[in-house]
Amino acid sequence: MKSGFVAVAGRPNVGKSTLVNALCGGKVAIVSDKPQTTRRRILGLANGDGFQLVLADLPGFQRPLDPLTERMQRTVDAAFEDVEGILLVLSARERIGAGDRFVARRVFEVGVPVVIALNKVDRLKGGHIATQMETASRLGEFHALHPVSAKTGDGVPDLREELVALLPEGPLYYPQEQRSDLPVELQIAELVREQALRLTKDEVPHAISVEVDEIADKVVRADVLVETESQKQIVVGKGGTKIRDIGKTARPEIEALLGHHVFL
Repeated sequence: MKSGFVAVAGRPNVGKSTLVNALCGGKVAIVSDKPQTTRRRILGLANGDGFQLVLADLPGFQRPLDPLTERMQRTVDAAFEDVEGILLVLSARERIGAGDRFVARRVFEVGVPVVIALNKVDRLKGGHIATQMETASRLGEFHALHPVSAKTGDGVPDLREELVALLPEGPLYYPQEQRSDLPVELQIAELVREQALRLTKDEVPHAISVEVDEIADKVVRADVLVETESQKQIVVGKGGTKIRDIGKTARPEIEALLGHHVFL
């Protein structure tokens, strides 16, 4: 059996989490249009016939600007240890610029094969994609370069096959029915946070957090935590409408995770 670890790197908001979800065949990391949605290292498990590909979905790579991003960057740096390769994700919809080059320099210094995924190619013209691929090819001595759309799935199977080819013979690190290394409590907390971020849009910053208090047969209790009274009012909403909507939209995925109906 082939098995091993591949780190997923890229600047914030290039679609790393969506791509990891696509490679793993289901929800591993939550997705938001807010940069820095991913706070901790999350392992996504892509299981197939004769392989287990373990993908480390990292917080977006950037120069540390404050204590939070500094801590997140230490998580990123540690994840490059003992990996078989690195998946460098770029966005085809944006100019490949200084931020991408900063990430690429760090990635190519590690000394393992680097596979570049040019993400978000759906609905783009062939000439634009070709230009972006040419720019991406100049970032470093890459192992392979794949144009993909994590949203539509185009190019994802070929990319997965490329990454699996990097893996050595090895053990089964996690049970094959798992898709993530996060405990159930953290997975539920992340699913609630995803909907809280989506439904509050730009009104509440990334300070929003979720802690799960109880997981029972029929009930899941979770606290949504914010920093200020004004943020609390936004999350609760008029007459409690916003917090009810957060629960309503998070519940189906939580039920899918737990395998039964719950009151959230």
